[in-house]
Amino acid sequence: MSEERFGEFVLVRRHEQGHVAELVLDRPKAMNAVSTEMARSLTGACTALGEDRDVRAVVLTSTHERAFCVGADLKERNSFSDADLLRQRPVTRAAYTGVLELPVPTVAAVHGFALGGGFELALACDVIVADRTAVVGLPEVSVGVIPGGGGTQLLPRRVGAARAAELIFSARRVEAVEAAELGLVDQLVDEGRDREEALALAGRIAGNSPVGLRAAKRALRLGQGLDLRAGLEVEDAAWRTTAFSGDRAEGVAAFNERRKPQWPGE
Repeated sequence: MSEERFGEFVLVRRHEQGHVAELVLDRPKAMNAVSTEMARSLTGACTALGEDRDVRAVVLTSTHERAFCVGADLKERNSFSDADLLRQRPVTRAAYTGVLELPVPTVAAVHGFALGGGFELALACDVIVADRTAVVGLPEVSVGVIPGGGGTQLLPRRVGAARAAELIFSARRVEAVEAAELGLVDQLVDEGRDREEALALAGRIAGNSPVGLRAAKRALRLGQGLDLRAGLEVEDAAWRTTAFSGDRAEGVAAFNERRKPQWPGE
């Protein structure tokens, strides 16, 4: 496994087997609160991962024992002028967009607190694996703002408009079992196993065609919110990028020869 650090607070681990990368939140002294510096580092790490054709799946993890991420760094913001906050906005927005727009499947491994921007980072992933210590929520209206890292758009796409409204307007925190029941997280695992299970899932995902994975994610994301006819056109365009690829030829050949595919990735 190789490691690359982006600034002080973000780490990328590339696992030697399986084409899986970990995007690690590593600001334990602040429970991974997202500062301006951390946001810049997240953006840089996401850019690097998006350009790495060897990566087929990304797992978003945390080094803090009791928290995934507690959201925006409110201690930093307490000293901000209005002009400071305005200058910070594109920096933080780029970080959340960076995770959301990773071109490969993404899995969040959540334990402990995932609140505000922390939960929005998880929501930006395709699948959320949470252990039984997880507590999630979007409490921004309780401090005078609204979810600004995608929460007002991503949460209703998961749980519907009325449920998202109740959760955002009430600012309430939701513990793991209820979060799984409501669809706020996708897989609920035993305490301490969120990272292990997320990495295992990412490993299974990464065994598939890299061309197919990227095209499938593109179709899923671009088709959201479209009517069925338009969504099927998005799907057809994505299908065409795979149909004449080396991966498609190898996949069919491997199936007929009853062997494991050796994906060319093109």
